[in-house]
Amino acid sequence: MSLLGALPARFRRERVLIIGCGDVGQRTARVLGQGRRVRLLALTSSSLRAPGLRAQGITPLLGNLDEPRSLQRLAGLATRVLHLAPPPSGELADWRLDPRTRALTRALAQRCAPRAVVYGSTTGVYGDRQGQWVSESTLAHPLTPRAWRRVDAEAAVHSWGRASGVRTTVLRIPGIYAPDREGGTPRERLLRGTPVLQAEDDVYTNHIHADDLARACVLALWRGRPQRNVNVVDDTQLKMGDYFDLAADLYGLPRPPRVPRVSAGEQLSLMLLSFMSESRRLTNSRMKDELRLVLRYPTVNEGLR
Repeated sequence: MSLLGALPARFRRERVLIIGCGDVGQRTARVLGQGRRVRLLALTSSSLRAPGLRAQGITPLLGNLDEPRSLQRLAGLATRVLHLAPPPSGELADWRLDPRTRALTRALAQRCAPRAVVYGSTTGVYGDRQGQWVSESTLAHPLTPRAWRRVDAEAAVHSWGRASGVRTTVLRIPGIYAPDREGGTPRERLLRGTPVLQAEDDVYTNHIHADDLARACVLALWRGRPQRNVNVVDDTQLKMGDYFDLAADLYGLPRPPRVPRVSAGEQLSLMLLSFMSESRRLTNSRMKDELRLVLRYPTVNEGLR
C-alpha cells in the first residue's frame, strides 16, 4: 500500500494533473484552488511557461505528448487527471487516430494509476444531425479528421479505464466563449462584417461559458460516473445567425449580413463553412443530474452580458 493510501483520509492531499493547461485549464486550476486541498500539476512542453504556471500555484512538468518518452515521469504522479490537450492537427499516417492520448494512457498505466481521468472532447463527434436533439446515447458520426481523432481518443480513454479500473469521463464540449477569453466573443467577427447564413439555411450551434466549463471539469474529476460521456452545454437554443444577431444587439453593432448557402463559399473560409455544415441541439440533463452542475450562465444572453 502506498503512503498516501495508508494515511487517514483527512490527511491525504489529492494531486491533480492538467494536460493542456491553457485558458480552460487555468480556470479549472483557479476553481480547484478555491475549495479543495489539492496540489496542482500541469504538463507543458515549454520551459517559458513555467514561471507563469508557478505564479498561479501550479507546478509545471516538462513533457511533450508528441514525445512519449518524456511522459514517463507522469506515471503514478497524480491521483486525478484532466486531459484538455487537442489531438494533433497535422497530417498523420492514419488520420483517424490520436497518438497523443494513447501515449498518455500508456504512461499513466505504469505504476499506480490515478483514481479518475477526465478527457475534454468535442460535440463535433456527433456530426450533422439536421437540427435534431442529440443525447450522449446518440452514436458518434464524425465528419472531419479532427472529429474522428476525438472519437478515437474517447475510445482509448474509456478502454484503458475499463482495463485498469480507472473512472474515466469524457466531456463533449461545444463552442467555448467568455468576455475575458481571447477570441471568446463574436465582437471581432461582427466588426469585420462576416456574413451568416440566411434563416432557411441556418444551423443550430451550441455553447458553454468558459467558467461553467471549468466548474464542470472539477465536478467530473470527483463525480463523474465510470466510462461515461457527458455533454457540457448550456440551455441556449439558437441558430448561428440568431446568436450573432443577439450579440450585435448587446454590443450596439450592426447585425451581420445574411447570405444563402449556395454563395457562402465565395465569402467564408473553409473552417467557417465546416461549422456551418453541421446542425444539432444537445441535451444536458446528464450534466445537471450526474455532475450536479448549476450553470452560472444558463444562456449566451447572460454570458455575453
